[in-house]
Amino acid sequence: MPTEPPPDLYESLATELRELLPAGAAVLDAHTHLGRDEDGQSLEPARLIELLDQVDPTARACVFALHDPERRPAYRTPNDRVLAWAAASEGRLYPFCRLDPADDPVAEGERCLARGARGIKLHPRAQSFGFEVPAATAIFELARDAGVPILIHAGRGMGRMDALADLALRHPEVGLVLAHGAIADQGMFATRLAGHPAVLYDTSVFSPFDLIELFARVPAERIVFGSDPPYGRPVGGLFQAMRVAAYAGLDGAGRARIAGETMTALLERRPLAPPSPPRIAASRPISGRLTRVSSYLLMGFGAAMGSGPPPDPARAVPMIALARTVCRDPDPGEDGAALARIDELLAAAERLARGAGEQPFMAFGLLMAASTIAATEHHP
Repeated sequence: MPTEPPPDLYESLATELRELLPAGAAVLDAHTHLGRDEDGQSLEPARLIELLDQVDPTARACVFALHDPERRPAYRTPNDRVLAWAAASEGRLYPFCRLDPADDPVAEGERCLARGARGIKLHPRAQSFGFEVPAATAIFELARDAGVPILIHAGRGMGRMDALADLALRHPEVGLVLAHGAIADQGMFATRLAGHPAVLYDTSVFSPFDLIELFARVPAERIVFGSDPPYGRPVGGLFQAMRVAAYAGLDGAGRARIAGETMTALLERRPLAPPSPPRIAASRPISGRLTRVSSYLLMGFGAAMGSGPPPDPARAVPMIALARTVCRDPDPGEDGAALARIDELLAAAERLARGAGEQPFMAFGLLMAASTIAATEHHP
């Protein structure tokens, strides 16, 4: 049976995260789910709190329902569960209501906001809608009148999202969080929404290159930490966000804003920090060896994700093996220490990928950490 990686392997990552995360930083994960999903994933509030505790015992999260089998009518049942779980969390969880534009969204939104919802979640891929529909405008108007933000899936599985940019520009007073680094149309959003006063981008992506490019396109003051449980883990997502932020040259105050201060300000309706120019140049020197490692790991991640739902980390093993051949290069140059560290992470990931229970998620976490180290080892 696969075994867990040695504790000192995780401790090296935890130590680096503690060094990257400023002392006293208020951590707020902008993107987490609770309940059940049709794809078989699920997450209970107690388990989410455990995952947050791995970061810090005071870490908090925005929470919303998954694509729940009991979502009809109008997401009422899953929304009620999220509201109840958040109310019992002693301030650790901020509830968002999930709305379906085709199923009485304004009435459901008003009901949930009256019961304490702090924001709105929309998932245009799962609910199969576009932002040109009148109901989308009505939801933005509801958010405007209530003074709450909207978090929107802007990751894989989407077509062009220009209609969302149009809608956001017509409602600049509505705080907007584009999930998954807005990779569905990152360049378009970064260009067209450059002047929007309250559009944020969460960091819930697997590829560190998506996140690096986000720092090259938008102000760091508009980037917020998100990890996407149950599909991701807060500790791994925060490690990636903080390491890329350091790669971008952000000081402790800048990293603290990403870890939670900016999202907290949005929820509490306080002014956001003034935007600054993007921190990373459009063209950057790279290490060929480390780029090969990252490319193989990203191919492995794609193979694992493409096998699901649920994803099968064992399908990543052949690409992990290729990445490890790079780590064995007898002439590693200045990358020797990084390659040795990455190889240790990948050896553990290979063992865990074929495991059961939490082990495959641990494998994904080690792959994300290894890929992030490879992509950010040499600061621009």
